Formats: sequence, C-alpha cells, structure tokens
Amino acid sequence: MNVYLVANPKGGSGKSTLATNLAGYFAARGHRSLLGDIDRQQSSREWLALRPGAANAIATWEIGPDDVARPPKGVTHAVLDTPAGLRGKTLEKVLKLTTRIIVPVQPSFFDMQATRRFLTELVGEKAVRKGRADIAVVGMRVDSRTRAAAELERFFATLEVPVLTYLRDTQLYVQAAAAGLTLFDLSPARVSRDLEQWQPIMDWVET
Repeated sequence: MNVYLVANPKGGSGKSTLATNLAGYFAARGHRSLLGDIDRQQSSREWLALRPGAANAIATWEIGPDDVARPPKGVTHAVLDTPAGLRGKTLEKVLKLTTRIIVPVQPSFFDMQATRRFLTELVGEKAVRKGRADIAVVGMRVDSRTRAAAELERFFATLEVPVLTYLRDTQLYVQAAAAGLTLFDLSPARVSRDLEQWQPIMDWVET
C-alpha cells in the first residue's frame, strides 16, 4: 500500500486542493483510493460528503490528530491531508505510515520561509533519513507572469528535493471542489492545460 502525505506547516498553502485532486487521480485510475484528514477543520472530509455518487469512489480514512492508525486492508492508495503546524510527535507518527511526501508551496515570502524550515525538519526525521519516505515540492497557484513566480522558482533552485511542477491559479479547482469533484472528474478538454501541469505529479507517484 502506498500512502501519500500532503503537508506544509503554513496554512492556506493548497494542501487540501492537492490532496483531494491526488485522491481523485487515483480513483480515476481505478485504484481503491482513500482520503484521510488529520486537520481538525476536516476540510477534505467535508469535501468527500459533497462528492456525487456517480463519481469515482474515494473512501474516507477515519483518522485524527490523536488517532493516527493504519488504513484498512485492501487499500492500494491512501492520501493524507494535514493541518497547518504539523510537527513533533504527530508528524513522526504519520511519517511511519508514509511512502511519499508532497509539499505544496505558494509564491509568497512567508510560505517559502515556512517551507524551508519544514523541509529541514523533515530531512531530520527517521523515516526520511532511512529512505522510507521520499519528498518532493509543488508550486501552487502560480501565475508565471508575476515576479512572485520568479521568486518561487529561485527559491526552489536552492532546495535539495525534486520540484515536480507548478500548478496555475485557476477557478477550475474552486468550482470542482464546490461540487465534490476533482480535475479528473471533469471533461479532459476542459482541463487539458491543468492535466499537462499535473503530469509530472502523476509520473512521480506512479514510480
């Protein structure tokens, strides 16, 4: 079983957007997909409640910040959404279950500084040191025409982890989430540009 942790200590970094769409990708591929949420706000769980019955099935992983347990047997792909400020014992617990860690980063000074500190902490965790969990970063809500996007690119160049892709700032994510859907539930023609941006993420999680 593969467990994908979507984490960044900075609130509003795009964790739930990335986590729900990643779970949607696995479901669209026909995998038995679970979405867990250890954020007390339970954004991902509330999103699952909106999901139409006709959409590709994504099951709920009953999990909480004080109850980090293994997902049910038979699951092949589990995605874990996390709260802001994830660290310490809770981080250590979830990393024991994790095979891949994706860190979403928005193009702002505060997000980049929080990410640098978090990556330093991650590298020191036993699961990462022992090679049991791989790390990669994703740029979120990026407008390539802006100075902020250039700053994010320069920041990523200083990191020693893979940079998978830059996801654009588009209302498609907002509109899909409001209906309990993901990009992978929409018409490919409608989201072709976004699926192209997602391709490096899809390649990385499948290797």
